[in-house]
Amino acid sequence: MILDRFRLDGRVAVVTGAGLGIGRGIAIGLAEAGADVVLAARTRADLEEVADQVRAAGRRALVVPTDVTVEQALVDLVDAAVTELGRLDIAVNNAGGTMPRAALDTSQRFLEEAFHFNVTAPFTLTKLAARAMVDTAGHGAVVNISSRSASMTQTAFTAYGAAKAALDRLTRNMAPELAPRVRVNAIDVGGVATRSLDIVLTDDGLRGQFLAGTPMRRPGEPEDIACAVLYLVSDAGSWVTGKVFEVDGGAESPAITVPVPPLEPS
Repeated sequence: MILDRFRLDGRVAVVTGAGLGIGRGIAIGLAEAGADVVLAARTRADLEEVADQVRAAGRRALVVPTDVTVEQALVDLVDAAVTELGRLDIAVNNAGGTMPRAALDTSQRFLEEAFHFNVTAPFTLTKLAARAMVDTAGHGAVVNISSRSASMTQTAFTAYGAAKAALDRLTRNMAPELAPRVRVNAIDVGGVATRSLDIVLTDDGLRGQFLAGTPMRRPGEPEDIACAVLYLVSDAGSWVTGKVFEVDGGAESPAITVPVPPLEPS
């Protein structure tokens, strides 16, 4: 049956940023589809809560507190997955993010940190994971969780948007080098109802503006992203690599604009 192609029985997935929000939804979704899941994030308590839900779905969960901006931590993460669970089939680079900041208030250090978190870390884990996938399972799949900020013009998102655009290009450029054994795709995510969107969704005026600017008239849910990830990492997506999927409620322009001060003579 065609639904069997979405099953992940016997496979092992690493998910970064798995303690909260989108990462939490992805980890639980992959477990419900049959995968054992290695949970990576900085806060162990958050990961333990997700691990309980993975185990409730009948799958193994491995908690590995990880700072993805530290290269050795990523080496240790992949080693733990292979040592404890025997193989690696899937890697989801979900950890990332950068707070909005006006361009003229963005320092060189802030920009470099945005790139390190959103580009260098996924690049490093993808390299490590691809080698482990080929050596243990013969093949695998990587999904980079990116953002519509990569392709939309948004004030106050110079650092974040540039970094996510780089992540999308990294996805496209790495894919043909790792094919056909390892597939690499990305998802440009729109406004999802996680903690980072609370400031919008809990304000009636901002929420109304957000919904009016979103054709589907609702924020995304972590499960919406998890479904897209499941397609891309399962056999259902076995002929897809080097692509960037937009999962955003149909938005073609920012639903919310962050104001920045105008440039005036000094």
